[in-house]
Amino acid sequence: MANSFSVRRFFSRSGLLAAAHSQYEFRSGQLEMALAVESALDENRHLIVEAGTGTGKTLAYLVPAILSGKRVVISTGTKNLQEQLFFKDIPFLEQFFPGGIRACYMKGRNNYACRQKIYDAEREPILSGLDEVSDFAIIREWEKTADTGDRASIANLPDGSTAWAKVDARGDLCSGQKCPSFEKCFITLMHQRAMESDIIIVNHHLFFADLAVKEEEFGAILPDYAAVIFDEAHELEDVAGQYFGLSVSSNQVEDLRRDILAVARRKEFLSHDLEQMLTLMLDHADRFFSLFPQQEGRSGFSHHQQFLQQHSETYRNLTSVLELLAAHLSLVRDAPDELIPLHRRTVTLLVNLRQWMEGEEQGNVYWVERRGRGVYLQETPIDVSSLLRERLFSGVPAAVLTSATLAVEEKFDYVRERLGLEGVREMIVPSHFDYANQALLYVPHHLPDVRSPGFVRAAADEIRVILKHSRGRAFVLFTSYQQMRLIHDLVECDLDYPVLLQGSAPQRVLIQEFRSTPHCVLFATAAFWQGVDVQGDQLSCVIIDKLPFAVPSDPVVDARIRSIRVGGGNPFYDYQIPQAAIALKQGFGRLIRAKTDRGVLVLLDNRITRNRYGQVFFDSLPPYKFTTRLEDVEKFFDEE
Repeated sequence: MANSFSVRRFFSRSGLLAAAHSQYEFRSGQLEMALAVESALDENRHLIVEAGTGTGKTLAYLVPAILSGKRVVISTGTKNLQEQLFFKDIPFLEQFFPGGIRACYMKGRNNYACRQKIYDAEREPILSGLDEVSDFAIIREWEKTADTGDRASIANLPDGSTAWAKVDARGDLCSGQKCPSFEKCFITLMHQRAMESDIIIVNHHLFFADLAVKEEEFGAILPDYAAVIFDEAHELEDVAGQYFGLSVSSNQVEDLRRDILAVARRKEFLSHDLEQMLTLMLDHADRFFSLFPQQEGRSGFSHHQQFLQQHSETYRNLTSVLELLAAHLSLVRDAPDELIPLHRRTVTLLVNLRQWMEGEEQGNVYWVERRGRGVYLQETPIDVSSLLRERLFSGVPAAVLTSATLAVEEKFDYVRERLGLEGVREMIVPSHFDYANQALLYVPHHLPDVRSPGFVRAAADEIRVILKHSRGRAFVLFTSYQQMRLIHDLVECDLDYPVLLQGSAPQRVLIQEFRSTPHCVLFATAAFWQGVDVQGDQLSCVIIDKLPFAVPSDPVVDARIRSIRVGGGNPFYDYQIPQAAIALKQGFGRLIRAKTDRGVLVLLDNRITRNRYGQVFFDSLPPYKFTTRLEDVEKFFDEE
């Protein structure tokens, strides 16, 4: 009861938050969510909460987590949200807790510097070019006073710095406790802070990396915890799939060769035999990976036996040289500590390659991706629900899943089914925005079907007209890079507004530029559909080209569709539509971020009004005012 009283004291009309923050506005939904989270943590129950934009869900889960007295892991969709929680929300709440809040954040190892690599780099020639030398000087000076070792705290290091990759703390070369710098290592300090913390803020990738290695001895990344809260929980299926599968790539082979050569030269155990072995490994790997599809992108792979019969010699050559290399590394005399992770990587690469080529585990989909020069052999679980049920939800006493987009037609059937949740409490907290007056949803009926050849040019014409009425101030979001580039090239020259294109600069830089440039237009794809917050009339229009159905030819999507069909389900209604409805909500969610925001949402895909399934999308979206008339769009903007 004491805790319930405490939560009410925070969120009531005249409570602690109202007294501390002049802009605080009482929201009954926020209080209801806080009480539900508190109850889930107290009674060790799982909870799903869809909390509409503007409900204040972050504080609604953070306050009860702090009050619970338990160690709670908070897992976010992005590193940006992690940093907001730790550097903004936690410090704000500390004023109410005289004893302080024991909190920390943890990121993947490549976000942190390795002190030993920095010290070694001063003595050994690992840097190349003036840019790397200059960047290293920045890193070296920063390291002397760095607290956490997080790259995000270096303000003046360029985004694309290649020097950072040579001194970051990824585990590929980590010798652990045998490292001379282990005691003051940033990773060691991160783990120590986590052991001393009640609130541990991570991102989904780190959380599932930890869950995937929990089975291994000494594999855990996170300390034991009593509860986990997932913010942006709509991403869990995809992230979990990445970490419960495996990946073997040509880049792993190249990196392994480079690192063995570097350590062998530095520690003076490079022999003629080892050098020959590394050259052979690279040659055999080049031949092996060249046997896979040459086209850029992802393609399914299901003919393992046929492939092995046809290319057995090439495959055996690669596995044999990896075996020889592992044996050679294990026999190096007076082996330096740096050799331990290199030997482990060689063995892991061999084991994973064999599992991918010879395992063919039922329930997994095998696929190949070519990105530039890199070839990636991937294995992904078709259905992660049973894995999550066994390894997450049955193991952690309380799990809270929240997002602005989890329900489809105001029901949680889809997310429960996909994530393996059973006996879970459910709650929908509506947004307190007045969507009917703040937002207009426009679907142009006169455009051709999105699948017809004439759609691209007609869509470009429509976008020009809409952007004229909105006076720029728009995100134009696409379901594919190709479509984005095509329409951008058709439209850009005719616009009187500054235009930004995804890929021309890092996402953070583009968002910053969009915010600071009046009447700006940003052309982008999926990376900008979520986690991007631009308040005010700087963003007054969001245009989406198509209903965001996952590409059915994608090997993972295709495998999931076939699995549902084999199980007697209807993949279109059970999987494809709900997934697209949630994605559409995410895209449209960029527009109305505050009670004073106004704007027009445009969906150029009129299948939403012409096909029966379109009603599922309408029933899943907030209650926007709706029109099919361009004149209403013009009128809406004229009223500003």
